[in-house]
Amino acid sequence: MRHRLIICSALLFSSLFVPACSKSPTPLTAPPTEVASQSPSPFASPTLPRPSGPIEFTDVSAEAGIHFKHNSGAFGKKYLPETLGNGCAFLDFDNDGWQDILIVNSTAWPERKTPKTFLALYHNNQDGTFTDVTRQAGLAIEMYGIGVAAADYDNDGNEDIYITCVGPNHLFRNLGNGKFADVTTRAGVGDPGFSTSAAWFDYDNDGKLDLFVANYVDWSVENDQLCSLDGKNKSYCTPQSYKGQSPTLYHNRGNGTFENVTQRAGLNDPTCKSLGVALLDYNGDGWLDLFVANDTEPNKLYKNNGNGTFSDDAVTAGVAFSEAGTARAGMGVDAGDYDGSGRPGIVVGNFTNESMALYSNDGSGLFTDEAAKSGIGKMSAQSLTFAVFFFDYDLDGLLDVFAANGHVSDDISVVQPNIKYAQPPHLFHNKGKKKFEEMTNRLGRALQRAIVGRGAAYGDYDNDGDLDLLITSNNGPARLLRNENANQNDLLRIKTVGTRSNRDGIGAKITLKTGKSNLSSMVKTGSSYCSQSELPIVFGLGLPEEGRRLTLEIAWPSGAKDTISDPKPNQSITVQEGKGVIATTAIVFARPSPSPTPSPQGSPHQ
Repeated sequence: MRHRLIICSALLFSSLFVPACSKSPTPLTAPPTEVASQSPSPFASPTLPRPSGPIEFTDVSAEAGIHFKHNSGAFGKKYLPETLGNGCAFLDFDNDGWQDILIVNSTAWPERKTPKTFLALYHNNQDGTFTDVTRQAGLAIEMYGIGVAAADYDNDGNEDIYITCVGPNHLFRNLGNGKFADVTTRAGVGDPGFSTSAAWFDYDNDGKLDLFVANYVDWSVENDQLCSLDGKNKSYCTPQSYKGQSPTLYHNRGNGTFENVTQRAGLNDPTCKSLGVALLDYNGDGWLDLFVANDTEPNKLYKNNGNGTFSDDAVTAGVAFSEAGTARAGMGVDAGDYDGSGRPGIVVGNFTNESMALYSNDGSGLFTDEAAKSGIGKMSAQSLTFAVFFFDYDLDGLLDVFAANGHVSDDISVVQPNIKYAQPPHLFHNKGKKKFEEMTNRLGRALQRAIVGRGAAYGDYDNDGDLDLLITSNNGPARLLRNENANQNDLLRIKTVGTRSNRDGIGAKITLKTGKSNLSSMVKTGSSYCSQSELPIVFGLGLPEEGRRLTLEIAWPSGAKDTISDPKPNQSITVQEGKGVIATTAIVFARPSPSPTPSPQGSPHQ
């Protein structure tokens, strides 16, 4: 049995604050308060042993109360947006220390009279189950949603939500009482295009989160094109049938409003057909850069020049095209230090027969696609990959790769019998030395199931230390997969709270020195495909080890640095900029399985 427990302890660690920036600090809208208060569970039992046995992902969707079905609006007209599916997110919208779940939904087209469908916000009940609070939260608003990005844009301590759509996007401000207000019009961020992924980040390091929105193509019901695979029946068109759309960059003014600075920042590019965006500081200069995955157009690597402008270095860096010099159909993307170099590499999901890309960062501004040498290239050749990200599923200290797969054409097998619409995901285990092995068939039946995969995110929803998976499927159900037994390895979980920097600490670079290696990560939004994983950072440490001594270093976006000496493994700690550790919570490795819950009748998500 998995017993749920959160044991709050006194502050255990001291910190060293070294100011390293000449800029004036940006005050928070509200002063930082205790942010890691977590209620103990009634299942308290601190003497339970560590788990053992093989790692397995188990589908707990039904018993957890996740009853969601995506509505693409498809009714035979084969409209292009129906192929893109929906994103999802782990977020802690009520600051109780437990990750909640948001799943984006689309809806019927205007010419169809069908029941309305809305996105879903599920509150974590801290016992393995969730409650649908969409209506209570004020989020039951009809829209053709695609993606989500969540962060505290107004520095008030509450995570806000941005939903990308076909048509105007929506910004929902978290009021801190379990409710959200649609502030799109006042904020000025209702991008009218065909938006996909988005990311909150502080591109000018002024302590306020700005917003990057990726846009796809110039499509509407009125300009919908006729395409066919067999020459007889209409099929979904490829993006080549439509003109691209420029991404949008919104600068946060700090008063609840944003300014569209796309042109001034050098990001106006109507040739883009963007589906994924990842944050990274690829050259280590302290300014956040952007990698944008484009569909049938060259990828973009936007270098932050530190003066409010960006330059596209994708071609010179070697990430714009395939090794054959052609543009691929880029979908999802993520950045992470998968090779232990201390520098972020990049993984990109691509179309069938194109293979995924895995770029190694050599530190000179150049990247090399290691997909073929790593094994990932051959293993992903027949997949059409949407969501993709780095995460350490087995907590051994090496970043693994998860990919959600599914074709865009529901009739693809008519012309390519060996290609399926529904496809199983990939989970590639990092063996070290830039080599990976396919583990999907060895991690339980739930992971082997073929679905029309689209969005995906990771997060520790049950607070047992290891990372669980949330996956969406196009016009199908969302699935919550619980990670069983990875937490027999040690770990350290870190939540960041900025003061001079933005409240969430987005862009903070975290290095954990173990004595044997240096593990590095960055607090970020976006990545994957139209989705967002949890904000806290989890470092896997491998097998338990007596006398292990750790050192944690955090380089904040403001330029300040904090050093935490000798943090203990198997803790969840909250670090505040300039103050060090302000709260600690022991990880409890065993939890109760949730009791089955009945499926809600008349769910607005189905």
